[in-house]
Amino acid sequence: MRILIVEDDRDAASYLVKAFKEAGHVADHAADGETGLALAEGGPYDVLVVDRMLPKKDGLSLIGDLRAMGRDTPVLILSALGQVDDRVKGLRAGGDDYLPKPYSFSELLARVEVLSRRRPAGTPETVYRVGDLELDRLSHRVVRAGEEIVLQPREFRLLEYLMKNAGQVVTRTMLLEHVWDYHFDPQTNVIDVHVSRLRSKIDKGFDKALIQTIRGAGYTVRA
Repeated sequence: MRILIVEDDRDAASYLVKAFKEAGHVADHAADGETGLALAEGGPYDVLVVDRMLPKKDGLSLIGDLRAMGRDTPVLILSALGQVDDRVKGLRAGGDDYLPKPYSFSELLARVEVLSRRRPAGTPETVYRVGDLELDRLSHRVVRAGEEIVLQPREFRLLEYLMKNAGQVVTRTMLLEHVWDYHFDPQTNVIDVHVSRLRSKIDKGFDKALIQTIRGAGYTVRA
């Protein structure tokens, strides 16, 4: 599973990230509600673990915004507020489960595993979002900040693969295999040329660059 933990307590978050990784899963961390929403919106997570009391945007607002965007990623709410009314508010806000603090990690892990199984297996996402960039796989439409961007078929496939793996480093080998269908490096600059062209369309004229080069490793798309 790929899990996003939205928790402002650094010690608690570090513990959860480490524990989930030891259990064989991938865990990312956001320290406030705004960052958590941006990552949840742009990243392909199986489950979100969201603290209710967060800086910048509280957990219930984060969940409400996510549901308003049409994102159905399962959410488990963590909170020191454990009364019945508190749990009801969390579930009505769009949460799928509610676990009061303090809790045992074994119970948290079991609940997260149950939530991950609720999503229909093999159902691919049709729309990818990273920040103000949106790619619709069905209509082949790309929009940034309300402005439609026209891409060539190979550019679209390149952006689609980068956005599918948003926040992760995508290597040259991965791009060659999934975008160009090469299973070896032909020793050409085909990737560099296409990434450069894609950047000129996606990032030029905008304040923030979304396509980033990770020196010595590859590329990534992140807000």
